[in-house]
Amino acid sequence: MDKKNFAFDKVNFMLLALGMAVVIVGFLLMAGGSSNEQAYDPEIFSPLRIKVAPVVCFMGFVSMVYAIVRRPKDEA
Repeated sequence: MDKKNFAFDKVNFMLLALGMAVVIVGFLLMAGGSSNEQAYDPEIFSPLRIKVAPVVCFMGFVSMVYAIVRRPKDEA
C-alpha cells in the first residue's frame, strides 16, 4: 500500500500520544485524598487541584485535537 493513502503519519500519532499523556498527568494532579465524615481535608481545595490540573487537562485535549486535524506533509 502507498503511504499517501493514510490519514495520519508518524508525527500525528506521536502528538496524539503526547496529548493523551498530558491529559493523564492532569487527571493525576486532580486526584488525591478526600474528606469524609470523620476528617476534613482542606487540601481538596488546593490551587493545584482546582486551577492548575484542569488547565493541564485542557491543554492536553487541545493538543489531541491538533494532532487529529494536522495534515501530514507530502513526501513527493
